[in-house]
Amino acid sequence: MRFHVVALPHTNTTGEFPACAFNEKVRKFCVMMKMLGHTVYLYAGEHNEAPCDEHIVCISEVERVACLNGKHYTHASFDYSLPHWVKFNQFAIDGIRERIRAQDFICVIGGLAHKQVADAFPANMTVEFGIGYPGTFSKYRIWESYAWMHTCYGAASNNQPQAIDGQWFDAVIPSYFEVERFPFVANPSEYYLFMGRVTERKGYMVAVEACKRAGKKLIVAGPDGRNCDDYMYVGEVGPQARGELMSYATALFCPTIYIEPFGSVAAEAQLCGTPVLCTDWGAMTETVEHGHTGFRCRTLSEFIQGMKDVKHLHRHYIRERAVSLWSLENVAKQYDRHFKRLMLLWNEGWYEEAA
Repeated sequence: MRFHVVALPHTNTTGEFPACAFNEKVRKFCVMMKMLGHTVYLYAGEHNEAPCDEHIVCISEVERVACLNGKHYTHASFDYSLPHWVKFNQFAIDGIRERIRAQDFICVIGGLAHKQVADAFPANMTVEFGIGYPGTFSKYRIWESYAWMHTCYGAASNNQPQAIDGQWFDAVIPSYFEVERFPFVANPSEYYLFMGRVTERKGYMVAVEACKRAGKKLIVAGPDGRNCDDYMYVGEVGPQARGELMSYATALFCPTIYIEPFGSVAAEAQLCGTPVLCTDWGAMTETVEHGHTGFRCRTLSEFIQGMKDVKHLHRHYIRERAVSLWSLENVAKQYDRHFKRLMLLWNEGWYEEAA
């Protein structure tokens, strides 16, 4: 199979943007498709580490930096009317047009911001291959979790006389990770960890209050944070430090207030064998096995009790389960199976007989 993978204008497909889950999904999606022996054309920024058959530059590094206006890349706008989005998409369209063949897939990650690209190629299938955002547009969609798929279905039902129907060729495939980046430590240190954007909606104050009341050390890592007497703030960390901080933590706090589409940080911690203390909604209902890989909590006292109880969980089990669910090797098989299912649509589709 042949894939035209369209990245984002405000990042490069390198490991230097760990806080952008969408950018990471693009980079690792290329890894998986090449692992499976498929052809990959990548339309992205100037710098690239993702394996591909050809890397087509759609924005210069100078333009990429300028489009951020001095902001952190996690605050980049997805307003596709902005000049850098229009230019990036047009470069992608021009590049795809030179290389496209019948039955090639176009794979996008920017939601409506990439619709301009899809509209240019109505004869090909455009697949939104990792939906963790609102505002989908394609006929061919892959969500990160069932929780988020159903949230989007529900949102689409607003102002409708009845709930919308499901679509046969929609799919759910979880996020995917390079296991080697997340080391396993059987005997952790005595600290708890919050990692992610340090914002109210990510729930970091739950971690702060729980650790303060329990008299435990908390380390906070991620963009938008600040130093505070109640915790140690270490800023945004690179891939190696990220894995080390997670693996030595007693537990990771992931008390996201909004409906989390996936919550990569919770999966990453479990890949290290580290338990997760999280909210009891969104994707965490799928990724965190309550009482076995962490605790899903509804009150502050439950978070504090969970801080004690995580020490009785089996870190080897947490690690093994996470690898079976989210390693590149295992998730790649799910993508391969689904794209082969989509290929049926060039023939009999739903009515295709089994080989």
